[in-house]
Amino acid sequence: MAENNPEFLVPQEQYLKSGIHIGTKFRTRYMNKFIYKTRPDGLSVLNLQEIDERLRLAANLLAQYDPERVLIVSRRENGWKAVKKFGELTGVKFFAGRYPPGILTNPNLKNFMEVDIVLVADSWPDRNAVDDALKVGIPVIALCDTNNQSNKIDLVVPCNNKGKKSLGLLFYILAREYMKNKDLIKKDEDFKATLEDFTEE
Repeated sequence: MAENNPEFLVPQEQYLKSGIHIGTKFRTRYMNKFIYKTRPDGLSVLNLQEIDERLRLAANLLAQYDPERVLIVSRRENGWKAVKKFGELTGVKFFAGRYPPGILTNPNLKNFMEVDIVLVADSWPDRNAVDDALKVGIPVIALCDTNNQSNKIDLVVPCNNKGKKSLGLLFYILAREYMKNKDLIKKDEDFKATLEDFTEE
């Protein structure tokens, strides 16, 4: 685990407290390179520096697009509050709940939308959105735990993508960094939302 790194997007304790680095007992070949160690109880621990670096990359990539051209999807209920808050603050489109296939590919659907990039909270339950993005040829950013496959994904953000605290912190950081990159806020202190706004009580 990295020493207390002043370059981190949030203090290291905040990362550790949210459990953002605690993976599952199962690890896929692709996610191996993000794993720092395996705990005695068999859970994999993700490398905090990799998480931080990839979050930065994701925020920079998202910021290249106007909010109405970005779609964030979370089928997992633990992420609903966080993605809604992200959408509310930044103006990006979001989908909390089961994403029905075709929203990006079928103009006849009532909820059809055209976007240029998709971020999913988990590439497995959100695979309909990943497949849609693939069909229309737009990049996909995915939050991936140690048990995720990462084929079809353009940018993997390694993290615990199941816990409420972890998902809340991830979207809190992404929203703040997106807004800074877009010049909507100048510095961290201008970000008025709190972590609690993104996490379930």
